[in-house]
Amino acid sequence: MQKAKIYYLLAGILNLFTALLHLIGGQIDLVYPLMDSNMQTQLKAEWTGVWHMVTIMLFFSSYLFIDTSIRRTSPQNGVKAKPQHKVIQWLGILYILFAIPFITSSLLLQSFAPQWILLLPIGILAVIGSQQQPASPVLA
Repeated sequence: MQKAKIYYLLAGILNLFTALLHLIGGQIDLVYPLMDSNMQTQLKAEWTGVWHMVTIMLFFSSYLFIDTSIRRTSPQNGVKAKPQHKVIQWLGILYILFAIPFITSSLLLQSFAPQWILLLPIGILAVIGSQQQPASPVLA
């Protein structure tokens, strides 16, 4: 297995764990209490919508990481198909950027927001994996 694929698989497994934790743990610890609060209905609807957008992003990106890690490069019209390494690289950069607000808010508010503990390693694994790709030959 190529080095990049190992990094992608590790990122995918960690990301899938994060998605499940977000879906189940977050629903219990954050969404249910929010829905029971006296917050305005409009704000509850928007906050819940954003919460589930993140859930969708986590599961979809898990699929991308894992699919890229197990996909074989197969010939198409005599040209090798390239896995989506650039997409994975950008996704890794996004995850690193996603970690920054949690680190910043933890420091500023002096309250530990642990989300970055999962987001940052996923991003780092994706970026490192994308750097493991050999340069593709120029077609004549």
